[in-house]
Amino acid sequence: MSSLGLTDGSIPIYSVNELNHAINKLLSRGFAPRFILHATISKAQLKNGHLWLTLTDGKSSISSVIWSSTLSKFAFRPTEQDGVEIVGKLNFWEARANLVVQVLNIKPSISTILRKFELVRELLLKDGLISEDRRRALPKYPTSIAILTSVPSSALADILRTAKERWPLTKLIVLPIPVQGEVANKIQQTLRSLANSVTRLGINAIVLARGGGSREDLMVFDNEEVCRELAKFPIPVVTGLGHEDDLTVADLVADHRSATPTAAIVDLLPSREMAQEHCLQCRQRLKDYSKWIIHKQRQLLIDKISRWRENTPLEYFKIYRDKLAYKKQLLETLSPESLLMRGFCIVGDISGKPIRSSKDVKLKEILNIQLIDGYIKSKVQDITLKEKN
Repeated sequence: MSSLGLTDGSIPIYSVNELNHAINKLLSRGFAPRFILHATISKAQLKNGHLWLTLTDGKSSISSVIWSSTLSKFAFRPTEQDGVEIVGKLNFWEARANLVVQVLNIKPSISTILRKFELVRELLLKDGLISEDRRRALPKYPTSIAILTSVPSSALADILRTAKERWPLTKLIVLPIPVQGEVANKIQQTLRSLANSVTRLGINAIVLARGGGSREDLMVFDNEEVCRELAKFPIPVVTGLGHEDDLTVADLVADHRSATPTAAIVDLLPSREMAQEHCLQCRQRLKDYSKWIIHKQRQLLIDKISRWRENTPLEYFKIYRDKLAYKKQLLETLSPESLLMRGFCIVGDISGKPIRSSKDVKLKEILNIQLIDGYIKSKVQDITLKEKN
């Protein structure tokens, strides 16, 4: 009988060390060596290079740690209020009976990704950097474009192959950049350097590309500073990031968003086959137009020859001769000689001035009368005025 009044052997007896050791053995035997945990970070603290986290689901919480040796390998650095998906295992320290989740891998949940996406989008929208009015037209026949993507990569291989097949006349300048993890500063530096060299390199547009992956792999393209660099880039920017359903803030500030890296180069470069077909159509239209012009000019010449034959110089002379004959006849009809031939005479004073009225004549005045065949001098004996009615 123990001092607590319990029968000997009825329950096990432990020291603290023994109890903690038993718990550790129980956990190591009965719990999964690795598991996936969905949680929200309520507290994050960096100590001695290790990141200590408090994980919660709103009802319960548990401590976790990312050791410094592991933390440096992660592309994603979690902060408070981030939703995360963790691959971890349990760590139990017997000396303090302290239970924590050791993080083996961590990535943001889709809610965290969308929250950061919306935050940056709202900031750039407020600053007027996301607007349809800002989008510039892509060059129709670019002579040189810059490709910003990881090297080597399947995305780059597809871009180079497609560009060669589609429009080999365009020069491609490949600028290697990291496209995943905490690489925003490197991308910014590359964009700034390239922006200062656009004129010297003769670049007409740039393509920012990354192959497919999970949405969290594209988080660097939601970075505010990277997106601001893209928004103020001096030449058109084309993005081909991830899959067709993936949308980043970089896509919103770019001048043109393509569904994939391959689609980006297709959207930017003209089609060799379509250009060839267009040239053939232009040649045919030019040929048809030339035939039409020649036919029209030939018809004009035929019409002129016909009019010339109908209006030869002899015809013009005949017309002019008939007109002259008519005028001559008219002059002869209205001439004084014609009047004299009809029995009229012309009466004038001794100086030959025609007399139009009896009032212009005086008694005993000598008058000169012209007839068709001569003149008669006559002396005025009487003047009789015509009575007015």
